[in-house]
Amino acid sequence: MKLKNLSIFEFDNYAYNHPLSSYHQSSSYALFMSEQGYDYDLLGLVDDNGTIHAASLILSKKLGMFYRYGYAPKGFLIDYYNSNLVAEFTKALKKYYYKKNFAFIKINPEISIGTMDYKNKKITYNKNQIIENTLIDLNFRKLISNKRFETKIPKYNAIQVLKNTNLRTISKNTRNKINKSIRNGLSLVKGKREDIEILYEFIKNKKNYPINHYYNYYNAFSKKDEIDIFLVKINFEECLINLREKYEEELEKNNYLVKRVMNNPSEENLRRKLDSDNTLNTYNESIASATRYLALKQEEYIAGAITIKYKNRVNILISGYNHEFKKLCPNYFLHYKLIEYYKKDYDFMDLNGITGDFTNENPYRGLDEFKLGFNPLTFENIGEFDYIINDGLYKSLDQNGQLAKEFQHKEKSIKNN
Repeated sequence: MKLKNLSIFEFDNYAYNHPLSSYHQSSSYALFMSEQGYDYDLLGLVDDNGTIHAASLILSKKLGMFYRYGYAPKGFLIDYYNSNLVAEFTKALKKYYYKKNFAFIKINPEISIGTMDYKNKKITYNKNQIIENTLIDLNFRKLISNKRFETKIPKYNAIQVLKNTNLRTISKNTRNKINKSIRNGLSLVKGKREDIEILYEFIKNKKNYPINHYYNYYNAFSKKDEIDIFLVKINFEECLINLREKYEEELEKNNYLVKRVMNNPSEENLRRKLDSDNTLNTYNESIASATRYLALKQEEYIAGAITIKYKNRVNILISGYNHEFKKLCPNYFLHYKLIEYYKKDYDFMDLNGITGDFTNENPYRGLDEFKLGFNPLTFENIGEFDYIINDGLYKSLDQNGQLAKEFQHKEKSIKNN
């Protein structure tokens, strides 16, 4: 078999029908990454009859003045259990890219090696772990198994099974917050390209990306209707009516608790009274905020998301919200309404990563708990590997710190939900 440069049609057709298919391995993603400063190849291992047995989008970028590296996002489209095929494909890649002064090709296959149980803080591993040995034997370097978001694509992931999700299947806390957000006058609106400017205000502090990054995503994926923009809108008049109704209900409850405490100042009664006091204060603050905004305008956008659609999966590329309205639970509303919107036509929703850190010191603990509240399936993937093309060059780049500088963590800030 031989390595061949595939046409966009050949590559997309093979990639879409492969078991490891992903929007990261598509011509749309190649187009997007070309706007981010990457070159790319669409390569396939083809037999004499023209049948493709393996393929990959290989992105490439300069490291310094003279050298380059490659990146196969979500890994090669290949049967990793066929060690002879993997060996033949990688040998052909090495021969092809060695002449082009490449140091290595990074891969991060979406191969699940374990199912996570956050309640028991336990991971049950499966036979896919043996693929790691195959890769290492073929001169792949396994990178450190970080448990947070230190890699290009999260090692740990949460996948929502859309058709199995409803208000009864999610956690009580998440369900309560969704119901609260609905009562507060929130609604989901399908956006357009020009609405990225509105959405950017909610996401600009999450990543080190300019607004053009998201316009480029839209330009690349909208050609095949693979991207959606959503915004969450609040009607302040409706919100104010609902808040006042809830305040009156809580005030009646609070007056009752005052009498109970007077008759029986037990620890339980005092605790319930204190909780009610805090709830009243929260409603007061929310009413004051809604009244102020209503004086300025009737409605406002307070949250949003970008999604990528590929095959039977929807991927939440990024989401965010105005933290001034955090008490209205806009992010809970947004995610649940996205589930409702897509569940008829798609099977899964990728919630865009969680951590494998079970400690209380995990700064992303709030983010994990938010996503896990929807009761998704949770997995540990095999992680990142560098396929060494030029051993001496790779070692030099590693020792002088160029690799660490190129792949340093890109998160800008942490916003718990």
